[in-house]
Order: sequence, then structure tokens, then C-alpha cells
Amino acid sequence: MNKVSAVIICKNEEKNIAGCLQSISWCDEIVIIDGYSTDNTFNIAKLYSDKVLQNEWKSFADQREFALTKAKYEWIFSLDADERCTKELENEIKSLLQNESLTQSGFEIPRKSFFLNRWIRHGGWYPNFQLRLFKKTAARVSERLVHESYVVNGHTARIKNDILHYTVTSISEYVNKINLYSTLSAREKSLKRKVNFIDIHFYPIFAFFHQYILKGNLLDGMGGLMVSKFHMITKLLNNIKIWELQNKNK
Repeated sequence: MNKVSAVIICKNEEKNIAGCLQSISWCDEIVIIDGYSTDNTFNIAKLYSDKVLQNEWKSFADQREFALTKAKYEWIFSLDADERCTKELENEIKSLLQNESLTQSGFEIPRKSFFLNRWIRHGGWYPNFQLRLFKKTAARVSERLVHESYVVNGHTARIKNDILHYTVTSISEYVNKINLYSTLSAREKSLKRKVNFIDIHFYPIFAFFHQYILKGNLLDGMGGLMVSKFHMITKLLNNIKIWELQNKNK
């Protein structure tokens, strides 16, 4: 069977890291790259792997690239600290990797995301396929400040079973995440487009309507409503921060 290296990047994830690492204990090695956490993440990680390294956090993409260089095996399984591999997914991956002559270079895995313990099924939240199982020699990381992803050269296929993603466990943590991600997104987009009155006043309202009505988040009850509201807030913050960057010296 093809051996697999699990790779995890993390920083200040003491609440999540143990559950993540327990779910991938079946992998042939676990590579953990810690961005010099100031909580107990590093010590917890060492309980689950003898390959826990620290690397200064420059960006998500840079950290993922560094992690790949430390993996021993050709097949990589990547998870984030707030994600879990189910037993069903484990068995499916093991079954796939028994084939020594796989023609695919990577596999996309559906991700089942939870907002305050509510599974959000609509609005693009599910199945939200992620390329997380792939050959190291065929892979690279997209150069983005936020929402970076793996890209492979070669054929890909899709896996049936889910990654579990506990993306929002408290509103205060989610607000902090939105603030960080909108800042990174604004830095990335500020050189590509101008922001005007319409972008700040009308676009977030349209974004809510599109997410809640057209993409069906209203079918997810209160969770869907809150997700759509936060989607609107994220778009508003992103555009305001782009405007700030473009006008700070005027």
C-alpha cells in the first residue's frame, strides 16, 4: 500500500489540535508545523507525533509549502486543526492507496462544515470539495494571502466521504477570524480593483441576498441566517479595508 504523510499547519490551536491529530493517527507519519504558538499547541502536538517543527508564520501559503518539504512520503493528506478525518474517510483513503498504480495525482474531498454545531448544507458550504489528498511531487500551493489551496499537475478524482470542519465554535472567535481574513483579502485585492460607493453600500446587501435566498441558506434555519449575515459583514469589511488602503495617503 502507498504510505501517506499527514501534514498539519497550526498556531494557537490548543482547543482543536488533539482532536485533529487523534483522527489521523492511522497515517504513516504526522508532520506538524507550528507557527510558534503562544498557547499549549506545541506541547499537545508532541504527544501525537515525533515530527513537530516550528516555523515563523509568514503566510498560510508559505507555511503549507514548508510543511510539504518536511513530509517523508509521496502521498500527502492535509488537514487543518479545526478539521477531523472520519473513520469512513480513513477507510476510503486506505482502500484507494492500496492501488500502487493510481493514475490520479490528487483527490478532492467533500467538507462538512459546522457553524455553532449546526451543519450548514447550503450557500456553497457543502460539499465544498477540497483537494487534500495528493502526490507531493505533483503539488504546489496557490500564491494567495488567504483561502490558499493546493494545486496538482495531473488527473484528479473525488472521494465520497467527508472531512468534518468545526469552523465556528464561538461568535467572538469567528469575529476575530473575519477581521483577519478580510484584512488579508483587502491587501490581496487592493492592487487589482477600485472600490466605490456602490461596493461599500450596495454590494454587501446583494451578497446577503445572494447567499441567503439564491444559494439557499434560508433552508438552514437560524444557522443559515447567521452565516449569511456574517457573509455580508465580511464583504463590507473587505471593501472598506480596500478603500482604506487605496486612500490612506490622500
